[in-house]
Amino acid sequence: MTALSAALRVVLFWLAVLPGSAFADLPATIERVKPSIVAIGTYKKTQSPPFVFRGTGFVTGDGTQVVTNAHVLPELSIPDAPELAILIRPSQGGATIRRARVVARVDDRDIALIRLEGPPLPALQIGDSGTIREGQPIAFTGFPIGGALGFSPVTHRGIVAAITPIALPGGNANQINEKLIKQLKRGSFEIFQLDATAYPGNSGSPVYDAETGLVIGVINMVFVKGSKEAALSAPSGITYAIPAVYVKQLLNEN
Repeated sequence: MTALSAALRVVLFWLAVLPGSAFADLPATIERVKPSIVAIGTYKKTQSPPFVFRGTGFVTGDGTQVVTNAHVLPELSIPDAPELAILIRPSQGGATIRRARVVARVDDRDIALIRLEGPPLPALQIGDSGTIREGQPIAFTGFPIGGALGFSPVTHRGIVAAITPIALPGGNANQINEKLIKQLKRGSFEIFQLDATAYPGNSGSPVYDAETGLVIGVINMVFVKGSKEAALSAPSGITYAIPAVYVKQLLNEN
């Protein structure tokens, strides 16, 4: 074997084991995940448009349970308010809207559980977020920018960049706002910081293992930034996710 061919073999070996190879099964995983992705919004026949998008959700449990962020839910106590609704887009095209009701919400973790009316949909399995390590390949699927880009599920990929507390005290008194103080009083907990870009509309999207499709977190675009980035004069493009351990707790209690 020549020195050149030996070197080529080494290069090919390392190309095979580089992090990008962890995404080799991602196309198949996405195909399994997409039927479980739904759009959360409100519906009122007399409003224009009738369906108003608010965020992403995903089906889990018995196929009628939907998880999203608590902040995605509309204010339903207002008289004559639109109904909570879920838009489902089957893989073969078209879209249907179903009524839904809120089962439970945990504002301290910004997660909520919704019950979908009608027959069950394909459900995603919840993984063990306690085993996640920094550098692990992940993907998430949702509706970035919402109705502006249509309601075809979009997938982004990346890695878990850090596992870090949700709230960090500011460097001085001027950097601490009311929201940060409230979060510090409630107690900090660890969240996932992702090396991937999410957009408005991605809130509530499932973060899942790129190979297995097991859900390990829920994208959050409002709650975490308000606590963790309160000390920043300008918001960053960093994406965060609530670990799935809190989703498991919510499902077990309801």
